[in-house]
Amino acid sequence: MLYDEAYLARTEGLVRAHLPDWGLPPDAALQLLSISENATFRATAGPQDIVVRVYRPGYHDAAEIRSELAWIEALRADGVVPTPAIIPTHDGRLLNEVNEDGSLRRLAAFGFVPGFEPQEGADLAHWFTRLGTFHARLHAHAKGWRRPAGFARKVWDFESMLGDRPLWGDFRAAQGLDAAGRALLERTALALRDRLAPLTTPESFGLIHADLRLANLLADGDSLTLIDFDDCGFSWYLYDFASAVSFMEHSPLVPTLKAAWMEGYRSLAPLPADANAQLDVFVMLRRMLLTAWVASHAETPTAQAMGAPYTAGTLALAEDFLGRRG
Repeated sequence: MLYDEAYLARTEGLVRAHLPDWGLPPDAALQLLSISENATFRATAGPQDIVVRVYRPGYHDAAEIRSELAWIEALRADGVVPTPAIIPTHDGRLLNEVNEDGSLRRLAAFGFVPGFEPQEGADLAHWFTRLGTFHARLHAHAKGWRRPAGFARKVWDFESMLGDRPLWGDFRAAQGLDAAGRALLERTALALRDRLAPLTTPESFGLIHADLRLANLLADGDSLTLIDFDDCGFSWYLYDFASAVSFMEHSPLVPTLKAAWMEGYRSLAPLPADANAQLDVFVMLRRMLLTAWVASHAETPTAQAMGAPYTAGTLALAEDFLGRRG
């Protein structure tokens, strides 16, 4: 188990030891914000207020992280979407690579942005309309941006999600899954593979954020800030909507959120004529991917909150998905 108490204590010590790299004292106020793929801390000392991300060992290599940071810098420079500034170390490094007992650890710092995760409720559709416009801007930028030499990000396709090289584990290992449930999810995976094949074209597949779920949105008044590009990579553009409804794919709000998102997106860019049906495919794909993630990240608070009931919900969605497609 990676994120046990001892590991988190060592990680906090690592952050404290390197806060001076960003001009903060080691005894700055330090708060653990989240544990997911990475551990993220808020460090505050007087007017200095930053967020330090400690990258999960073995997930992204240095080239991938530098590529993520390069896209964030380009988005900020081009005024595409609101996202926190990257804070360089005192000697100008965006990626801080440090030694911890002979192991290389990677850290990056961002400016703290106030705000709260949008909550499920009557006004959530408003935020999804805004999010649709943001996704349209991100996709337009990705299509026109000249990526720097050496740019490298993961590819989120069927094989890396549910196929032979899964990045987040095997969906068949889902918590609480029995033989009948496993067979149902395997049939669903095959149906998704067949449905996704004709959708994988240069016009529909490119660089996306891939994880703009509610936890990665900061609402403050009428402003919305996008955070955490850690999973950005190459995938279907419409998959971005599916990631936005992560962990609430079963909610009766999803059709309303989908309509709001499409309205916002179409205000800036066209969508395919069958976008409504395509989005349903990507929502099912995302749900199965997250079911695998919950199983392979059992030590994280998010996975612990989901557990076997999330698997049961996935099975219900899979039954409905297959039923609607004969």
